Amino acid sequence: MPQLNPNPWFLIMAMSWMILMVVTMPKTIKHQPTNPISQLMFKKQTVTWNWPW
Repeated sequence: MPQLNPNPWFLIMAMSWMILMVVTMPKTIKHQPTNPISQLMFKKQTVTWNWPW
């Protein structure tokens, strides 16, 4: 059964991961979020309404 032969598929998977790590990872590591977490922590609290029912 050719599906159980890992020789060509392992090489394809290894090369795909190498391309992913070399090309994509530096771009995602350089990404800066538009709203840093430090700004979100000091957000003003909203006041809840007291419903009269």
